[in-house]
Amino acid sequence: MRSLRTLTKNPCNHNAFLTGVLLLAASQAATAQCIVCPLHPAASSESYGLGSSNGQSAGYARIGSQFRASWWNGTAESWIDLSPTVASDSFAYGASGNRQVGWATINGSNRASAWAGTAASWVNLNPAAAFESYAFGVSGNQQVGLAIVGNSSRASLWSGSAASWIDLNPIGSSYSVAFSTCVTQQAGTARVNNIDRASIWSGSAESWVDLNPAGAVGSAAYGTHGGRQVGYATINNRNRASLWAGTAESWLDLSPAGASASSAYGTFANQQVGEATIDGISRASLWSSSAESWTDLHAMLPSHFQSSVAQSIWSDTTAIYISGSGYNTLTHRSEALLWTQPIPTPSAAATLILTSATLVARRRKR
Repeated sequence: MRSLRTLTKNPCNHNAFLTGVLLLAASQAATAQCIVCPLHPAASSESYGLGSSNGQSAGYARIGSQFRASWWNGTAESWIDLSPTVASDSFAYGASGNRQVGWATINGSNRASAWAGTAASWVNLNPAAAFESYAFGVSGNQQVGLAIVGNSSRASLWSGSAASWIDLNPIGSSYSVAFSTCVTQQAGTARVNNIDRASIWSGSAESWVDLNPAGAVGSAAYGTHGGRQVGYATINNRNRASLWAGTAESWLDLSPAGASASSAYGTFANQQVGEATIDGISRASLWSSSAESWTDLHAMLPSHFQSSVAQSIWSDTTAIYISGSGYNTLTHRSEALLWTQPIPTPSAAATLILTSATLVARRRKR
């Protein structure tokens, strides 16, 4: 049997039963247990948390006139500047283990990039045929994004080098991009017949699957994990946070009551994160696979935060980690944030499940 460490090391592998127990226990915990940690570096004029893995966050910060790909280990003081010396700007968008992806601007051209926790580890993923490229997601040694070839933006897959580039653009698509990857599945969007369609691939253009639900005039899949995808679908002139399980017919509307718009950006196990606009305020959001499960993460911020968004989620046996950002009206800037919610120990979680099962059994017996 694989060790618990092996099961939790790769963000695309998880023990379904254990994860279910832990997440159920976590859902019983008081909302006040969720801790919000500011990640904003002292020298930065704005910062954003975008990717989450192993309790760490990837994103970018503006230092002077430059944007710098960034990596945090749970605190503002832990900030690491990933920007390669040859870049005028750089951005990190995704993380997996100790790997990050994004892009770097070199001689005026954006180049899909990969890192392993340091600026010196930077790898240029820009394929020879591409004018520009961008990487948005990573899983192990696999990266996804888009490459601009000629006048066409094409969903792209790499395995650690520019030479490994695979064109995922499906036949009939005028535009495509892959935002996320997990093991053998990539998620994104492709424009077919002038409609942006949430999409998944399995490593090739021919494997493309259209997730656009019936009645939607547009959609995109921003995250994938464990055979489930998240993003948005535009229905009745409103963007709705969405959850799929590999088919258009499996579409589930996550938009909470009262939201004028919503979108989900990341998923891990049975939970999803994103944003919902309620009363004109964009609010960082957490779901557990239903609209009714919506949790307002923005409510956990100090009152001087005007808006917020949650971009990615990751969990292990001790805590749930959510990377995002919020606009601070006191400092007049966007600031990277990390929400952390402790998970009860396995013994406590098992006790909770056993107690709940016992109560249900007693009620049935009565």
